Amino acid sequence: MYLIGDIGNTNIKICLFNSKLISVKKINFPTSSLNKKYLYNNLKFLKKYKNKIDTILFSSVVPKLFKLIKKILKKIITIRCLELKNCNLNKFVKIKVNRNQIGSDRLANAISAIDNKNNFIVIDFGTATNFDVIIKNQYIGGILAPGVQLSLNNLVDRASLIQNTKLEKIKNVIGKSTNTAIRSGFYHGYSGLIDNIIKLIIKQTGKSFKIILTGGLAHLFKNSIKRKAIIKKDLTINGILKVAIKS
Repeated sequence: MYLIGDIGNTNIKICLFNSKLISVKKINFPTSSLNKKYLYNNLKFLKKYKNKIDTILFSSVVPKLFKLIKKILKKIITIRCLELKNCNLNKFVKIKVNRNQIGSDRLANAISAIDNKNNFIVIDFGTATNFDVIIKNQYIGGILAPGVQLSLNNLVDRASLIQNTKLEKIKNVIGKSTNTAIRSGFYHGYSGLIDNIIKLIIKQTGKSFKIILTGGLAHLFKNSIKRKAIIKKDLTINGILKVAIKS
């Protein structure tokens, strides 16, 4: 049985796999206030599987939180908990940049996408909006832009007359209220950002790409951008699982 984890800046996703997905646990956790008791209470459900789990592999972009989770898991399950970047990834992806400068989640996305035939641009709508470029089996680099939700939250925090607004598709560009103006700015603004970055990647590489969207707001932008894109909701988890199974 495989215990697969993805530690992000705003939440943790824990999945148990055998021949198929057995269990999913999502832990919303503000990393600025780590709490060992809170984490333990959310992870203790694993006790009933402790004798069945033989591989634990995590992707983490929060080293302090991964270290804490390792300590907690050690009390529940005796086997070693590994982090993706500490695995030998050469047979999965050829990394053409300094791997110390790439988040584990981005490498997991690349590994999940790779099919050794096509080129991919993976756009992950997380705390940041990540663009990662894969040519055949090579990860050649990427682009980091401000996260959509993070940008909205920052605007709300800093502008006293702007209230929290749910982002959604909006047809009209010119808003008739503060809320519709914000929705338009974020929806059409980020759509333009995405289109332009894809255009520049294609221009720089001279390649054609398949576009994969993942992360919380992928559904919002799937049909707003000019190029055809597909959504793969569990791209990161599937990349980690691929390494766990084949390592």
